[in-house]
Amino acid sequence: MVRKILHVDLDAFFCAVEEKFDPSLKGKAFATGGSPEGRGVVSSCSYAARQYGIYSAMPMRQALRNYPQLLIVRGHYKDYSNQSKEVMKIIKGLTPLVEQISIDEAFLDVSDLPAEPKRIASDLQMAIYSKLNLPCSIGAATNKLVAKIATNISKSNHRGNTPPMAIMVIEPGKEQDFLAPLPVIEMWGIGPKTAEELNELGIKTIGDIVRFPEEMFIKKFGNYAHDLIQRAKGIDDHPVSDLEEIKSVSNETTFFRDVNDKKELLLVIKQLSEKVAMRLRRKHLSGKTVKIKIRWPDFVTHTRQLTLSQPTNQDSLICQSASELFIQEWTEGKSVRLIGVGVTHLTTEIQQLSLFSNSFQREKKLLNAIDELRERFGEKSIRKGIDPKSFRYWKN
Repeated sequence: MVRKILHVDLDAFFCAVEEKFDPSLKGKAFATGGSPEGRGVVSSCSYAARQYGIYSAMPMRQALRNYPQLLIVRGHYKDYSNQSKEVMKIIKGLTPLVEQISIDEAFLDVSDLPAEPKRIASDLQMAIYSKLNLPCSIGAATNKLVAKIATNISKSNHRGNTPPMAIMVIEPGKEQDFLAPLPVIEMWGIGPKTAEELNELGIKTIGDIVRFPEEMFIKKFGNYAHDLIQRAKGIDDHPVSDLEEIKSVSNETTFFRDVNDKKELLLVIKQLSEKVAMRLRRKHLSGKTVKIKIRWPDFVTHTRQLTLSQPTNQDSLICQSASELFIQEWTEGKSVRLIGVGVTHLTTEIQQLSLFSNSFQREKKLLNAIDELRERFGEKSIRKGIDPKSFRYWKN
């Protein structure tokens, strides 16, 4: 059976919610985000504001320079969360096979529905708009990768000061033809750095990836070359997975006696990070937010978290982030009763394709080998060593 996968992306979601509760904003150039007095950035901007070159993640000061009359609205994040839940209720009324990947995006597997993808997408779009007054755009294809890119392209082609409410359907067998002329930056998972690296090789479009000599490509990108070539051909077998049940992956340790030795505490963080990373890899997941939990002898518990630029399931990145958080919270000589490491904001591993550095490739290969040995001989059968030169916190 040919799969039918939809990718739903709410149009300028935060702004759409603000317009819903304050209709006077409709059609106006406004943005939600931080104060221009500090280092605030635009978290979302209306389509009217985008006509003045304003976009998400732009410094708010720059946005005001572009358009001094820009209205700045304080974000109402509880409203965004509640409205997102209402959208997901509508989507799950259509199919139980839903994978929410952010507050305003989700994949649906509608392969069991008899209607054509365009009809399903149109009906769903209208249901969300008529019931919640929230616009969305939808991409449809035989897999998640192409469906998401279809949504992105349909939205980027939109011109005007109103939400696009676009629908783009890529017919079965047309995946590679659709992707071929697109710039490599449009590939889900390829960031600016990787795009620049590919451009230096003369690879400007996704189609160029397929045409590039495979041996040279493998030499440059190692194990990831094959995955990227497959995706450039529009091939992606990742299922739509319900990640709601797995909201986080974490491990913690309660010490038999309170511990105040820095090196011992950092070693435990390293061991916990390895366990968390291995569990993520087993489930083919990555996470974007690293958390640490510390309980003092008086049972007072503190937590800190750090959001990464890319989702990860690598031991070293999780350990480094958790250690940084620990150092921020801990004072020299203070005893610890319990320590925990966790990762949240989970997603499937497809986004890892943007990490093409040689060091990443080497570590990924090593981790796969370690995981295989642990599966066969037990988790304690092998551990990675510590290079003090690469980890500043081990120094006194």
